[in-house]
Amino acid sequence: MSDPTPRNPPCFSPTDERYWDRDDLDGELHRVFDICHSCRMCLSYCPSFPELFGRIDAQIAAGEANGAEALDAGDIRAVVDACFQCKLCHVKCPYTADEGHAWLVDFPRLALREKANRARRDGVSLQDQVLGEPQLLGAMTAGPQAKIANLINASRLVRKPAEAIAGVSALFPLPKFATQPFASWWRARRAPEIAEPIAEVALFSTCYGSYNTTAPSVAAVRVLEENGVRVHYPQEQTCCGMPNLDGGDVPRAQEKARQNVRALLPLVRRGMPVLIPGPTCSYVLTKEYPELLGTAEAREVAEASIDLMKWIDRELRRKKRLKKPKAELGKLVYHAACHLRAQKLAFPAVQLLEWLGAEVEEVHQCSAVDGTWGMKAQWYEQGRRYAQKLIHGVRDAAEAGATLAVSDCPLAALRIGHETGLQVVHPIEVLARAYGFDAGAAGGLR
Repeated sequence: MSDPTPRNPPCFSPTDERYWDRDDLDGELHRVFDICHSCRMCLSYCPSFPELFGRIDAQIAAGEANGAEALDAGDIRAVVDACFQCKLCHVKCPYTADEGHAWLVDFPRLALREKANRARRDGVSLQDQVLGEPQLLGAMTAGPQAKIANLINASRLVRKPAEAIAGVSALFPLPKFATQPFASWWRARRAPEIAEPIAEVALFSTCYGSYNTTAPSVAAVRVLEENGVRVHYPQEQTCCGMPNLDGGDVPRAQEKARQNVRALLPLVRRGMPVLIPGPTCSYVLTKEYPELLGTAEAREVAEASIDLMKWIDRELRRKKRLKKPKAELGKLVYHAACHLRAQKLAFPAVQLLEWLGAEVEEVHQCSAVDGTWGMKAQWYEQGRRYAQKLIHGVRDAAEAGATLAVSDCPLAALRIGHETGLQVVHPIEVLARAYGFDAGAAGGLR
């Protein structure tokens, strides 16, 4: 193996010209792949690592290489495309900057960089263009017309032609569209008078919480207001941009990041935290925006952004400002989302659910959906296989008496519900129900 210590720190900001330097990228890919091949700790995490190790081992056995040096563009593409960006390899890796190691390994960001360079060179595929714009699809489909769209999406036979064109698996359980988008609910609602709020916050509702399952966004507003928190909702916000990054479309991700920074910054400068109910979106705003835009404003928004349940646990429960409702919750099974683990936030929802009196069984396994990867036709079956540890864990908990599944991740919830038949809700919905807010017909909470 060549010297594993980089001469220069790896470049992960597309605003730096090194990011787009093919020689620099190629050297970094081979350096990191050599390190991974010699370690192999991440073999079982995702298909990338068996793909990588198998190709290097075959080249070594054929006498063509001593390590990763013989990998060509086709090998690299196969390895990178098999990465579903769960981030768990980075969480577990002992060679990262987070661990203070000189090798500065960051496999997920390196994979995103390779995809971005490839997309700039070859263009963004139709599949990634379609999957990269959930907010556009949601804006066109959510509302009164959602019932028709939901009927179509429920039919595998009808979806099969679309799979052939756009590459979205007809077997993947697509999320339903809301008959009332969250922004419409927000404008129509009667906000309570909170004369002396204990805090003011900005809500980033996420695409999913805006146009699909709006219950977590509505529940967040209800719970926060019930506890004397004034909620602001800047309606200029848009998709976080992660679906575009998944497909290598950095310019489009940057456009969305700039729009969100413009929408959120005035409230951040008034001292408000940005509360985000989706772990992927909170990861992107806190971890990726400073790299993606490289501006002081992006860093301001990133520093103010936080997972919704983390803020409620830290600022309300721990400070004894959270009203404790009387609730009989029984036994729940909680899925620990990968992108929460990647932010190293622990699992604040578990502490809150136990505080409510629930008995919580935790399952720390990946859903292998992770954004858009698990929806793609070419990866659907492999994603299902990688998700079986999660599915078995949830089923075991159900057999032991758990009556409700809970996950912060809406896409993991789709897979869990599809595979097990259990109802899966966001933890903020459990708290809202404990306060007496019931699910409404439009998918929100009254």
